[in-house]
Amino acid sequence: MKKGIHPASRQVAFRDRAGEHVFVMTSTLTSEQSIEIDGHRYPLVEVDVSSASHPFWTGRGRVVDTEGRVEAFERRYGRRP
Repeated sequence: MKKGIHPASRQVAFRDRAGEHVFVMTSTLTSEQSIEIDGHRYPLVEVDVSSASHPFWTGRGRVVDTEGRVEAFERRYGRRP
């Protein structure tokens, strides 16, 4: 990699606003806020949705399409021979 053209990566804490879950990972994001976790201070980035609160990952998703799309199309427009 060329020196001086890549942003600095560091450990950053991400807080999920919906689930109040905090996780630390490597990122190039910066923030004015910070949080202390296990004696270390990390920049804090607030996120709206993460795997801790997203319905797909939590299993709390609701089924919107109770009827199959193909069946709805065939009912509306009829089946082709």
